[in-house]
Parts: sequence; C-alpha cells; structure tokens
Amino acid sequence: MEDRRPRALAIAGPTASGKTAFALECAARFDGEIVSVDSALVYRGLDIGAAKPSPEERAQVAHHLIDVRDPWETYSAAEFARDARIAIDDILARGKTPILAGGTGLYFHALLHGLAPMPDADPALRAQIAEEAAQRGWPAMHASLAQVDPDAARRIHATDPQRIQRALEVYRASGRPISEWQRMHARHRPPVRVFKLVLAPRERAVLHERIARRFDAMLDAGFLDEVRRLRALPELQRHPAPLDLPAIRAVGYRQAWEFLEGQGDAAAFRERAIAATRQLAKRQWTWLRGELDAVWRDPATDASDLRRLAQTFLS
Repeated sequence: MEDRRPRALAIAGPTASGKTAFALECAARFDGEIVSVDSALVYRGLDIGAAKPSPEERAQVAHHLIDVRDPWETYSAAEFARDARIAIDDILARGKTPILAGGTGLYFHALLHGLAPMPDADPALRAQIAEEAAQRGWPAMHASLAQVDPDAARRIHATDPQRIQRALEVYRASGRPISEWQRMHARHRPPVRVFKLVLAPRERAVLHERIARRFDAMLDAGFLDEVRRLRALPELQRHPAPLDLPAIRAVGYRQAWEFLEGQGDAAAFRERAIAATRQLAKRQWTWLRGELDAVWRDPATDASDLRRLAQTFLS
C-alpha cells in the first residue's frame, strides 16, 4: 500500500557536523520549518555553549522546541515526543515541510519509534532518591541499581545521575526493573514519512578538529560569561546539586561550571571540555550506526548530493 503520509526530513549527525547550516538551507529551499531534536537547545540560557541557532537564523526560519524549559527544570524524551508531534502537526497544517534536525538519539527514537510504557514520574520518590544520593553519592546509588537491575546498570554510567535516578524511581515505584519495562516496547507509526540523512565527515579526526575549533570560537564568543550568568541565577544558587541538572550536565557546561568553582586552570578546562564533546560525538556515532535506514553523507564533500537526495524525496 502506498504511504500517503506527509513527508519530512530528519537531519541527524554527531555534534559539530554541520546539521544547523544544512537544516537552514533545506528550510529555505523547501519552504520548511525546523523542529530541534537537541536536548541542550530546549533550555533557556544555554546559547553559546549549546551552539543554539542565532536570533538572526531563527528570524529567517521558524524553529520549534528551542527555549522551552528553564535550566533548573527537566525535560523528558516522552515530553519531547509529545511536543514534537504537536509542532509537526502545526507545521503541516500551514502547508510547510517539517525538518527534524539535531543529534539527540533518544529524542529521535521517542518521536519516530515510541517509548516503552512505564510509571509516571513521582516527584516525592524522586526527591527521596536525590536526598539519598546527596548522602551516599551517585556511585553508591549506581551500585544499588546494579543489585536490582544489572542490565540497566550496565547501560547507565555511574556518573549519569539523571538516568540512575529514573531507573531507581521506576523500580521502587513499580517493583519491576526499568530494563523489563523497556523490553515491553510499543512501536508506533509516526505522523510523517521521514527520510533520514546523517551528516558526518568520513574521518573522525576531521570531526575532532572541528570540535576543537568550534569550542575555541565559543570561548571567544563569551561562553564563560554565559556560564557565569547561569551560576548567578537564584534558582540555580538555591539548588542543592546544580551539577546533577540535565542542563548543567550538557557538554562544556559542566566543565565550565567546575572551572569557575576553581577546579583546574584554563588549559585543563579547555582540554576536558573538548574531550567531553568528543565522547559525546562518539556516543552519537554509535547510535547513528544503528539507524540502518539512514543515508550518510559528508557535508564538506557531498553538498550537491545532499541537496539532490532531499529534493528527490520531497518532490
């Protein structure tokens, strides 16, 4: 049976691969609007370090799901999928082309494939786990998770408090490990037919060099001043563990926060931030390799082919 769903582009790739520039070009070329698929861009105040599209770029093309939460708040993949579907419906209703652009694999997965059903967030239980972590430390909480859900503990790093907290919350609320809930995955049909393009250089060394250059440009643009403004926010000053917040754990921000607290010198901070960004790119690369229906191109050498592929699909 012919697939009559409206068509949309999905532009994914590791960080610093050129997604923003190509998404803007496609939006202009195909009368589109951009839905950000990026877990850092949802936070207000994370601008320079998150490589958020500039006010000028956002004035040229409508962007969705940028600046939808304050940095002391959380935003789940399920919330993203709900809000992205609303944005896509709105874009289609106005006769525009949805262009999904970003590098957060969990967001893409939640939108295009759905998430496993599991218990809703329990603020009281979450606060109890956070208080326990403040006393014992997150490595000890990770060890507790390993006792009740070894599968989840193998996937979740001991330095990832948000996912440790959620896994413990689900287990304590339901008596069932989160890995068991995830195996009950219910796939769903997205509202659009999506063509997945992955933008990535052929050599990782090229990407590593781009990451370093971009971070230096962020420093020149005032990234540390941006983090100082975040640190001065009363809500973050009152927060018992700001470094555990998803916004502040974004690559670059955590390292800048620690540097401003007096940890290490400027050179060490730069190296740690670049290394963290490269690790993020490695995780993104691994996820993207699993997207078997995606088409990979190097934007530096295959620009004309990228345009042709997008044109062919949308026409």
